[in-house]
Amino acid sequence: MGAAAGSRGRPGRCRVHAELDLHGFSATEAPSAVRAFLESWQRRKAGAVVLIITGKGKGSPNGPVLRGLVKNLLQGELYALVKEWRLDDGEGGYRVKVR
Repeated sequence: MGAAAGSRGRPGRCRVHAELDLHGFSATEAPSAVRAFLESWQRRKAGAVVLIITGKGKGSPNGPVLRGLVKNLLQGELYALVKEWRLDDGEGGYRVKVR
């Protein structure tokens, strides 16, 4: 995924410091969970690479919801917390480097 696809960079294959699994979260619960997770890691270890697992949406009756929601958060509301991000290789989440 390059800049043309909307990412701010490419946090490579480096070690993932933590994961946030959003399976079971609703679209109204997910934004505050993602914000709290990123803020926590920003305070704990600036530059940490974390994985936000959204799933592929196969279990959602109306298709994927959280994947697009998290992408929009990373590009918009949470932009200031994120140095780089990209879709994880399994495409079920985002690999994020915290600012």
